[in-house]
Amino acid sequence: MNISKAEQRVLHALAQGGERRHRRDPSGHIVEAPCFTREGYVLTDGTLAIFQRLRRRGFIASHGGQPYRITRTGLGAVRAQLDNR
Repeated sequence: MNISKAEQRVLHALAQGGERRHRRDPSGHIVEAPCFTREGYVLTDGTLAIFQRLRRRGFIASHGGQPYRITRTGLGAVRAQLDNR
């Protein structure tokens, strides 16, 4: 599957326990969705356009108003990377 480097980076952070918290405007549209790592840092690659692409492809999902997390489809699409800790 063709996934850009920025999308890979975001999916990898989500696979390690990160989340995407979203904020909606009064009309109900998502206007902000920063990507947080499990340590609480914000990824600069996590733009709204990347969020929309990942959500449209079904790689991330939100259940019951909770933050967006990676799905099984997203786990299958992300390539393995070494953890630099």
